[in-house]
Amino acid sequence: MNKLLQKEFGFHQVEIKKLNGYDNLNYLINTEGGKYIFKTYLKNTESLALVEAENETLLSLQNPQNDKFPRPIQFTDGAYVKCIKIAGKETICRMLSFLEGQSLADVVQSKALFQSLGTFLAQMDIELQSCNNYTIKARQWEWSIEYLNLNKKYIADIADAKNRSVVSYFFQQFEENVAPILPDLRKTIIHNDANEWNVLVNNGKVSGIIDFSDLAYTALINELAVAIAYACFDKENPIEWASIILQSYHRVLPINETELTVLYYLIAVRLCISVCNSAHSKKINAANEYAFVSEKQAWKLLYQWLRINPIATENCFRSAIGLMAEKPQSVDKMIKARHAVISPILSLSYSKPIAMTKAAFQYMYDAYGNTYLDAYNNIPHVGHSHPQVVAAAQAQMAKLNTNTRYLYDLLPEYAERLLAKFPTALNKVYFVNSGSAASDLAIRLAQAHTGRKNLMVIEHGYHGNTQIGTDISDYKFSNKAGQGQKDYILKTAIPDTYRGKYTINDGSAGKMYALEAIEQIKRSDSPIAAFISEPILGCAGQVPLAKGYLKEIYPAIRQQGGVCIIDEVQTGFGRLGDYFWGYKAQAIVPDIVIIGKPMGNGHPMGAVITTTEIADSFSKGVEFFSSFGGNPVSCAIGLAVLNVIEAENLQENARLVGNFYKALYINLQKEFPCIGDVRGSGLFIGVEIVKKKNSLEPDSDLASLIKNELINQNILISTDGPFDSVLKTKPPLCFNRANAQQVTDHIYEILKTY
Repeated sequence: MNKLLQKEFGFHQVEIKKLNGYDNLNYLINTEGGKYIFKTYLKNTESLALVEAENETLLSLQNPQNDKFPRPIQFTDGAYVKCIKIAGKETICRMLSFLEGQSLADVVQSKALFQSLGTFLAQMDIELQSCNNYTIKARQWEWSIEYLNLNKKYIADIADAKNRSVVSYFFQQFEENVAPILPDLRKTIIHNDANEWNVLVNNGKVSGIIDFSDLAYTALINELAVAIAYACFDKENPIEWASIILQSYHRVLPINETELTVLYYLIAVRLCISVCNSAHSKKINAANEYAFVSEKQAWKLLYQWLRINPIATENCFRSAIGLMAEKPQSVDKMIKARHAVISPILSLSYSKPIAMTKAAFQYMYDAYGNTYLDAYNNIPHVGHSHPQVVAAAQAQMAKLNTNTRYLYDLLPEYAERLLAKFPTALNKVYFVNSGSAASDLAIRLAQAHTGRKNLMVIEHGYHGNTQIGTDISDYKFSNKAGQGQKDYILKTAIPDTYRGKYTINDGSAGKMYALEAIEQIKRSDSPIAAFISEPILGCAGQVPLAKGYLKEIYPAIRQQGGVCIIDEVQTGFGRLGDYFWGYKAQAIVPDIVIIGKPMGNGHPMGAVITTTEIADSFSKGVEFFSSFGGNPVSCAIGLAVLNVIEAENLQENARLVGNFYKALYINLQKEFPCIGDVRGSGLFIGVEIVKKKNSLEPDSDLASLIKNELINQNILISTDGPFDSVLKTKPPLCFNRANAQQVTDHIYEILKTY
């Protein structure tokens, strides 16, 4: 190397230090005349063209009044780039001047420094706008946000399934929110890599920038997106710091309104590009630590970005450059407009309803810029807007959506995957559009098979909104505004070991409750067609069936010719943690299983699973047909949900986080006597609020206060039960320990001041 430098540059008495590099070798050259950076690349036509384009750009930026950018140094023959054989390999070589300064990563960061960064970038971009290099304009590569989709192939290299999902989510958001307006954004050549190691600082101000190898012809606003992504890595309030850079940039080079609307998403996808390339680099060259030096911080900010409402971000950015925030309609006006066309019987949650606009995983975003932690909605089972579910729906919708009268592979494929989750005896499935429709169909199956009409239901149970669903739901028919109990319904007491007659949950209470129910059956004028229950009664206040209850009652039901139906609409698909289906906690196998809500992650789906014998009985009647049940789009979505549950190990997450979450409530119970009971399993928990210790007197007012105070802290839970005195929490299964701690910490603060 010494001989090469002497021959090609006339350098003598040099010190050479090898530097870190992403995909090329760089050296710090210390000579008697100063410091330089010697850069080498394996020779190929594309690399040579890009190096020459970079040199051309740097030469156009040189200004004798300052030294902000590296200066290309000529070889002794006057060339700026040469191909030289080094260690037997044809190598592209170039020399650059060395810029003195500390990297942004190594200095104490301040508002003044970030203002300086914004100003510097704007001034640089003004100078770059005069550059017109066709090699750079023609460049299509992974590190340019413009060509984000070139990174899709690297998502699979990300080891953790949840991390892959977060990246895929932001890829989809780019397609939805940025891609349609890309043609409207101003384009120019930008530096494209103002990261914390490339930005130099002297005397508390940005003094220069190095490494122009990422030059890109792309949207001007991407310069800010890249700089903000890296500058805000470690910030507790990244939007506040981003706004400082944005404001100072805008003073020099004004940003337009359209560019602002997409900046939130551009910052996110730059982080995605970074983690995708880090993952790929680990795969192909794990020894090159420089390639993933910022990976940990990028992941931290990416998850932080999920918690930030895009509307809040845009409004902060608008304020930074002197634009008014866009104001949505007031909640009162939205309610009035809703009630003009929708009956008020379709109720709204909370004393002050929320106007939601978007959601991602366990977070929901309202129209006013607030982000809510969703500890309530069990329908988006694997997370709101899960990208794998969204992609499955989009892809299938673009190909085929029809009814089950035609043959298509997805129907048997999904049916087989679903039935594999059940015992072999449960081998037939009927697809419908909701849990309510599934409950309705399950009752029809039972009545057709037994030739009977009478049904046994449990006190406070809920099974849907159809006529049959209402008939079998004590939660509905015993309501003061309900239709009352029909003569073909036999209601038995809820086997509740907290409020009920029998409270020792070692199997003895379950047996006693079952014996009482069996006596009711014996006293009944007619044998029953079916007994229906939930493993944990949600609308009753998340009340688990007493241990051993179903093991005692099921044989009695079957002995008198009836069938046993379990309603897993709320409890199925791994929510309970220890079991994929709630009925397994009772160590029984039902004859009919009802599923719904989570199977489509918000897409309307339901199903009934049963035995061949029962299916054969039903087949003797009129044809069963559902226009939309089991359609190709629904099947694709259902398969995606099963895939996500398995890939992200969500049942295990429900178990681990659920145990932690429940333990936090039990700790609160020790301090606050108003917590009468903590019950449930996995991420399906009920917390009973009572008026005083060792009292069963419900405190509906306090439960309501906690629910609505949590809303003020941007946390969603609900209340339920006969007295509306049970805090109900059943979040998406991606809910984590930090989320659980956040909820219970705020409940602690509410109860401490109550």
